[in-house]
Amino acid sequence: MDDQAREIGRRVRYWRLRRNLSRQHFADMVGRSVSWVDKVETGERALLRLPMLERVAEVLEVEPTVLADAPAARLAENCVDPVEVQAIRAALGRYPSLSANERPGPPPTVEQVRRQLEHVDHAWLSSHFRVVARHLPRLIGEAQLAEMTASLADQGRAGRALVVAYRLASSMLLKFERTDVAWLAADRAMHTALKREDTVALARATRSVARAMTDTGQRDEAIEVLIGMADRMRPELATREHELLSLYGMLLLPVSIAAAGKDDPALAFAMHQEATAAAVRIGPQHESHNTIFGPTNVALHRIAALVRLHEPGQALDHARGIQPTELGALPPERKVNYFLDTTTALAGVGRYQDAARALGEAEQVAPEEVRCRPLAHGLLRSLLSNTHGEPGRLVRQMADRAGVTV
Repeated sequence: MDDQAREIGRRVRYWRLRRNLSRQHFADMVGRSVSWVDKVETGERALLRLPMLERVAEVLEVEPTVLADAPAARLAENCVDPVEVQAIRAALGRYPSLSANERPGPPPTVEQVRRQLEHVDHAWLSSHFRVVARHLPRLIGEAQLAEMTASLADQGRAGRALVVAYRLASSMLLKFERTDVAWLAADRAMHTALKREDTVALARATRSVARAMTDTGQRDEAIEVLIGMADRMRPELATREHELLSLYGMLLLPVSIAAAGKDDPALAFAMHQEATAAAVRIGPQHESHNTIFGPTNVALHRIAALVRLHEPGQALDHARGIQPTELGALPPERKVNYFLDTTTALAGVGRYQDAARALGEAEQVAPEEVRCRPLAHGLLRSLLSNTHGEPGRLVRQMADRAGVTV
């Protein structure tokens, strides 16, 4: 058996499964038999003719090089690809209420959807974005159906689940700089929460809307909506502090980031101080509503704000106060954002070798963040031009894995 044929066959099988295609369906799409598919995937039959290779790649919605070239294959397999991003976008464009009767079987229960969303949310916090992309399009539809068919007693939980689905969609799309559709997902979350008048759902939806606004340059509007929601929550804290305080604090942190982005250090610092006070009231690391709110997360947001205020030296001074054990208690997605901020700060003071090492730590924690995320690609391009020796080799290796060139 030819090694190249076996490797191409493995890649064909990988992408067939990743596209959720059965052997029969794939065979029908290619115009071949199931036995032909089996032989290709095991390497018994080589895809030697270019037209057939191109046909298989077309059905799998990948470039032929992704099947034939090892470096291209590794890069594509490691990242969320455009087809999966488009699937999230398509899910947001469907309206189950207009075609609910076309779905076979009973609608999903709220508990079923909630458990699945919990799994996907954990994948998000772990920076396993391919897992999120694979399951989220289907889950958006199921969350919509569950919310539409929920009993009166379950409507509140169903609304919260749908907000989580939309929030995950918005966060994924923003991570990969699809800001126009991210705004749509966040807006859907807000309308769902407003329909239920649920403070928890509203706080989570507000964070998504504000982040989408910030990423599209609408920083004043983001600040207004966040402060408005915080003001709305404040009277409820007296009786629901244990339930709401972490969400309240997480409204203040993006205000500090948006304020920093519009060069308003006074507001950024004031929000940091108020968030710090909330974190002190809560105590050790808090995970209510998956906010991971606590003193460490507040400190990391202060560093992020200082980077955006073009104060890299101050950002690094604050970073020295973060203990490894405190950082280690955070999920990978949050840790990597810290490493990306410190990479930016170190480069900002000309410490390019240290910046390369910080980015290397980010890749060790969550490879997909560095190899696939546009923000990290920009940092890699900058470091490729400014590092030499051993740090330069580290950067070149990371850039190769990410498919980044100057």
